Formats: sequence, structure tokens, C-alpha cells
Amino acid sequence: MTTPTHLAVLDDEVDITSLLGHYLQSQGFRVSTLHSGSALMELMGRDPPALVLLDLGLPGEDGFAIARQLREHWHCGLVIVTGRGDAIDKVVGLEVGADDYVTKPFDLRELVARIKAVLRRLEPAPSRPAPLVAAAAPVSGGERSRLRFAQWLLDTAARRLCDSQGREMPLTSGEFDLLSAFARAPGRVLSRDYLLEQTRGRSAGPFDRTIDVQVGRLRRKLEVDPEDPQIIKSVRGAGYILVPQVVAE
Repeated sequence: MTTPTHLAVLDDEVDITSLLGHYLQSQGFRVSTLHSGSALMELMGRDPPALVLLDLGLPGEDGFAIARQLREHWHCGLVIVTGRGDAIDKVVGLEVGADDYVTKPFDLRELVARIKAVLRRLEPAPSRPAPLVAAAAPVSGGERSRLRFAQWLLDTAARRLCDSQGREMPLTSGEFDLLSAFARAPGRVLSRDYLLEQTRGRSAGPFDRTIDVQVGRLRRKLEVDPEDPQIIKSVRGAGYILVPQVVAE
């Protein structure tokens, strides 16, 4: 028998954690319910979950700070589940590394679908060719797991990005999927809709600022000067393009 995937639910409302805990268990997950950031950090050190459902409105605690701490120290899925539906909060949530953002009240079935979509993106998967939007040269050497461009090496099998010195650059699952889509189609203009489908699949919603936010995060990690990007460029009215040549190893 396969081991159930471990999820952590952090919310200060006992009714919410109880509801989610019971429902997620009925869907085959192992669930830890928590009510404080300190309890989550203790769990992460002892029995880290594959994915965390995080409420932002914790009394006396900064939910965004907890999200940043998770991203800095652990590789796990992160779905913000909160009553804060303001667009700015959504942008900030994605900026700090959330893989998805769900506002209360929510449909339990949709939430499970989003959780499963994030978990799928955390698993290594074979590369899929991107459709041609504008004429461009193909990746040298065909589809392989190690793709080198500029000063970076992207290992799609290990889901790792390293610089020329072999130092790993941490990426969220969404950032990794987005960069993989670019690296499989260098020199091609990729639309926001296509990139959204590649990174969020069927869980994609109308909040299409997700791609712009993730591109901004990638630029801060990849570019010498994120304000003057030379690796991922914008194409006005069309989308984005990975400029450097990509060599498959």
C-alpha cells in the first residue's frame, strides 16, 4: 500500500481545521491540523508535510512571514487559504512563494483539485514540447533532462536549478514549471494563457496576473539586473520569450 501524502492545515479557527482535516482524510491524505506558526515550524522539523494549507489571518502572527520562512527552509507545496481576497494580498502571496491562493468561502472539491495540481507539479515529470507561437531554433540535442542557458543549468529530472559554480537556486514548484516551459521553447514567444496552463493546468483561474508575478520572481533570481532583463523578455501584447540559446546535455 502507498503511504498517504502528508498535508498540514494551519488556521486559528478550530472549526476550519476540523472541517478540512476530516474532509482531506476522507480523500486519502494524512493531515496535521495546527493553530500557530510555531506549531507549524515544530512540525516541519519533525515530520515535514508535502504541502501546507496556510491561513494568513493568524492572531498576532504574520502569515506572509510564515510563507517566506517555509520557502527559505523547506521544499513543499504551499497553498494560501484565507478570507483576504484583495488583489494586492493575492499578488503578495504569490510573490512570497505560494503555489496557489484560495479565498474563503471555498468549495472543498475545488480545494482538493488545487492541492492535487500542486502536488503533481512537485513530482518530476517528462518534458512536454511547447507549441510554436513564433519561429525559433529548437533546443540543441533534443529533449533531455539537463538544459543549459546563460550561466544556468536546469535539471528537469531532479527539479534543480544551479549556477555556473554548481550552487543551487531555490525555486518554488510554480517557478520551476514556468522556467521549464521557457527552457523547452527558447526563442519562442509564449502567451500568458499557454504559460498559465503549463504551470497551473486545470486549476487555472481568471487571475492571470499569476504569470506576471512568477516571471518577476524568476527575473530576480536569474537576471544580473532584473529591471533590464536579458534572459526572459516581455513581448508587448504577446507574452514572454526566453532569449538565450538552450543546449541540452
